[in-house]
Amino acid sequence: MTDPSALDSSASGLAGRVDAAVGAVVDPELRRPLAELDMVRGVAVDGDLARVGIALTIVGCPAADRIERDVRAAAASVPGIGRVEVEVGVMSTAERAALTDKLRGGRAARTSAFGPDSLTRVIAVTSGKGGVGKSTLTAGLAVALAADGLSVGLIDADVHGFSIPGLLGLVGDDGLPPQPTRIDDLIVPPVAHGVKAISIGMFLPRGEGVSGAVAWRGPMLHRTVQQFVTDVFFGDLDVLLIDMPPGTGDVAISVGQLLPHAEVLVVTTPQAAAADVAVRSGTVARQTGQRVIGVIENMAGLALPDGTTLDLFGSGGGAAVAAALSAGGDEVPLLGSVPLSPGLRAGGDTGVPVVVADPTDPAAAAIVQIARTLARRPRGLSGRSLPVAVR
Repeated sequence: MTDPSALDSSASGLAGRVDAAVGAVVDPELRRPLAELDMVRGVAVDGDLARVGIALTIVGCPAADRIERDVRAAAASVPGIGRVEVEVGVMSTAERAALTDKLRGGRAARTSAFGPDSLTRVIAVTSGKGGVGKSTLTAGLAVALAADGLSVGLIDADVHGFSIPGLLGLVGDDGLPPQPTRIDDLIVPPVAHGVKAISIGMFLPRGEGVSGAVAWRGPMLHRTVQQFVTDVFFGDLDVLLIDMPPGTGDVAISVGQLLPHAEVLVVTTPQAAAADVAVRSGTVARQTGQRVIGVIENMAGLALPDGTTLDLFGSGGGAAVAAALSAGGDEVPLLGSVPLSPGLRAGGDTGVPVVVADPTDPAAAAIVQIARTLARRPRGLSGRSLPVAVR
């Protein structure tokens, strides 16, 4: 005769294995296991039937179907389980508040996760004028860094000329960017090609379509950048890239105030007129306390089939900007020249950056090399308080 206590023990052990399997399922938006997020409400096993309760963060959670599907698959993968029932609920107000506190890691609401003590490397990508391919390069660098295993975030701070959602393919069938999930006062950024990205284009009214315009002045621009820095949950990042608007206006000053420890990349074309203007963006960054770490020359010579090079925009602009910014201060290297490339343009149109679509393209190879140079570059930690405890 079977001992009932042995059956109870067996069921308990099976329930524990199901609980562990379900708890290891990763929330596709928050990128953390359900157990860590306290989203598993309970597991019970009756014979080969597993009953699993989970709590979603909000009503209408866009990841609900995927989470339920992944939970069902995880429970069914446990040996001894033949059937799975999943009960889906929603967190209470108190549970959501506890979750947001946990996600902030003890940081107060409405405060930046990228302050002086943060170990995330913040890199603002700027240019003196528009039309030099700054946003395309920023998107490509972000994807290349993520492909090398880094945790990467991207803020589209070019509020008036936002283009990051399209460049990363973060658009739906209607051509509109996805609206980020909100968990109380936390904003969860969508992910594309391994990059967590946020843009004002994700918050425009749906009726305005892709042509929606943002006609804001200084205070609203500052508030938007501040909200991206304080309210968006990027999690633990190795690198945060900021696609800056061209020029030296309100947003450049706001980023300098909000992220004074940010490093700056200056993008220019080989054209002398563009190079002269690009120097100004680096100068303004220094005036706000930021450090210029390099220059990228975009739209460099295009190699032709006959072996010659077409310098459509001239030559030497990148080196000239690097030399001008190095004069009388820290050396600013020319990190690389990205050639004109039909593939680079096509990747921007399709939302699949050339570093993914065609890694053999010369422009892709140049972007990947610049990304690896940035990843290897030592960080300046002077003045930072490091999280080291003496025991």
